[in-house]
This record gives sequence, C-alpha cells and structure tokens, in this order.
Amino acid sequence: MLDKLRAVEDRYETLCAKSQQPDFYASPQDAARLLREKAELEPIVETYRDYTRAIGEMQDAQALMGDAEMKEFCQQTYQEAKLRSETLYRQLQILLLPKDPNDEKNVILEIRGGVGGEESALFAHSLLRMYSMYAAARGWSFEVMNLNETELGGVKEADVLIGGRGAYSRMKYESGVHRVQRVPETESGGRVHTSTATVAVLPEMDAVDIQLNPADIEMQVYRSSGAGGQHINKTSSAVRLIHRPTGLVAACQEERSQVQNREKCMRMLASRLYQLEQEKLDSQVTGMRRSQVGTGMRNERIRTYNFPQGRVTDHRVGLTLYKIDAVMDGALDELIDALATAEQAEKLKNSR
Repeated sequence: MLDKLRAVEDRYETLCAKSQQPDFYASPQDAARLLREKAELEPIVETYRDYTRAIGEMQDAQALMGDAEMKEFCQQTYQEAKLRSETLYRQLQILLLPKDPNDEKNVILEIRGGVGGEESALFAHSLLRMYSMYAAARGWSFEVMNLNETELGGVKEADVLIGGRGAYSRMKYESGVHRVQRVPETESGGRVHTSTATVAVLPEMDAVDIQLNPADIEMQVYRSSGAGGQHINKTSSAVRLIHRPTGLVAACQEERSQVQNREKCMRMLASRLYQLEQEKLDSQVTGMRRSQVGTGMRNERIRTYNFPQGRVTDHRVGLTLYKIDAVMDGALDELIDALATAEQAEKLKNSR
C-alpha cells in the first residue's frame, strides 16, 4: 500500500507543477479534468503526509529512549504517535478503495407509489418532502421535473433533479422499497396500515455522454396538468420523449417552455440509457431500476417508517432510530453514514 501511496503523491506533485504552467488553461476542458484529479488526490496525499510524520515521530522517540532523563517523555510521545499512525493508516485504506465514478454526479430521483393505494401515494409525497429537505440542508438544488399527483395530494410519480457536489455518493443508498406503517388520513377506524413507495436513484448523464440518435427519439407534446394558471391550460408545453429502440420514456411538464422541458427530458433519457448500458456491461438480467425498486411488495423493503412507535429501521444495516419526525424532516445523514460505513467495511474485507 505504501508504494501505491508514494505513486499517488508523485502524481499529485506532477499535477501541482502542471497547474502552475502559463499554458495550463490553454485547453479549459483538459485543465478542468486535471484539476478534478488533483482535488481527488489531495485528501489522500495530505493523510499520507500526516501518516509519514507520525511514523517519523515514532522513530525519533524510539531513538532517544536510551536517555534515562528522556525515557518517560519519549515513551509517551511514541505511544501518541503510534495511535495516530494507526488511525491514519485505517483512513488511508478507506481513501484508496475504488470509488464509484458517478459519485460526484447530480442525481435523477424517481419516486413512485407502490402497494397501498392512496396511502402509498401520500407516503410517496412524504418521501418527496423528506428528500427536498435533505437536499436543502446539504445546500443542493432540488428541481421537480415531472410530477403526477392524486386528488388528495399524494404522488403517483415524481422525477426530480438533485444537483450538488457528491449528490450521487449520498443519495445512491436511498434506492429501493420504502415501507410505511401508520394510520392513513383516509382511515376512519384508526387502524395501522402498511404501504410502500419505491425510490430509484440514477446518476445524471448529459446527452453528450450517451450516443443518442435523434432519429430514434419520438417526441410527444401535451398540456401540463396541475397548478400553473391559464398558461398551463392553453399551451402544449409538456414533453414526453420515447426512445424507440429500448422503449424508455422520459416526461417533463414543470417548465413553462416546451424547449426547456425537452432539454430536461433529454437528460433524463440519457441517464436511463446509461443505466441500461451498465446493466449490459454487468451482465445483469434485470435493470438497475428493477433491482433497486423490485416490484414494490412489502417484503422487499430496505427501510421501514413506523409512525405509531416513532421509529425508522434500515434493514440493510439493522439500524433503528427513534426519531421519525426528524428523519421525515430530512435528517438522513445518520442512516446514510451507517450505510456508507458498511459499504466501506465490505470493500475493505474484499480487498484483502
């Protein structure tokens, strides 16, 4: 591992030197790529340098232990440096783990009502609100691109673009079936019902990242539904794109302009086609979206939100939090941190 770290440090120093050259920004695209690489290497190099300093302190303290007057001080210095070096070594192991190339991308978030009729749609609306508050807390943008609501204010389906550094690295853990246990607003007898909603998280891809042949895309325009005043009722600004070879569909109706809606649809379509290509590369029989959300049945859940008991349980890591109100207000970091840590531990185990 130390040889690899020295190589990373050499590469980082090379990039630092390049960034100081007068012609570095001659090609903005290349400059941006190299600066991204430099930024990714920087935390590894800083931690590695802290580690080598700790090892140096251990060696210096050990060399002076023969001096009777310095022995106690040197032993304490040695133990402190040893503990610090062990902590830094573990951090370096994690930093060197292979990273998901999509971690820094924006996110296409898809929420759908599952099992449970109107209550599943109301729960899907609760999830949409939860993610909007989480995005706001992290300083991310949250842009609804397509929203299909029920008469009672539930969400049949919602497509959202979440923009911000590292959005996919955090949100990817939210993919799957979310189960709710609560007394629905539509229940007059006070009985607890169990319903589900499904969440799919896709890395946003630009159309230029994916080979999209315009001849393969059928565009349909229609009038938007929902709030928006007279404009929505009078113009066909909503757009639906159909990719004929695959049958994938993307729709957007939230913008007033047909051109803006089409642009957003293209990004959604590119992201879904990217997922399709990844499925082929990974030789998966079913798609990522299907593997993420299953069929929406209750026994496929990744997380349960139990309102009568005030608890949220993530079944993948066996973590239960008794603060459902905070979670529903977007306090997701404790859950996501636990999932990220579990993934890192699994990668560390497999790398040995």
